[in-house]
Amino acid sequence: MNHESTFSLPVRVYIEDTDAGGIVFYVNYLKFMERARTEMLRAKGFGKNTVLDQGALLVVHHVDARYKRSAFLDDVLQVSANVIEIKRTSFTFDQSIYRDDELLVDAKIKIACVDRVKQRPVALPAALYESIVRN
Repeated sequence: MNHESTFSLPVRVYIEDTDAGGIVFYVNYLKFMERARTEMLRAKGFGKNTVLDQGALLVVHHVDARYKRSAFLDDVLQVSANVIEIKRTSFTFDQSIYRDDELLVDAKIKIACVDRVKQRPVALPAALYESIVRN
């Protein structure tokens, strides 16, 4: 797997993302990361419906996030998503959020593939697995 191909998504901070003090509310960083993961997979040809149509769901299994600095109203952030590990039924992202060159948040997020009905682990769709391994 090539660890050098990191996907990055620009995100502007809107008032709805902040608390009363104009600081990004902590859970919204996870939402920004979700957008980056979704867009990275979409760029590979795997929109949400592609996986759903195969009877599977991709769900967050584990999050390990470190908050270092705050983002503020109207900041433009770069949210990265890079797959660092892939297994038969899951894959793990290394994600970070920067404002210019300043690291604000970094996280390791494990995504599991589960059967849509039974809610049990299932193998990642073969095409998705191969796409991740190739890049």
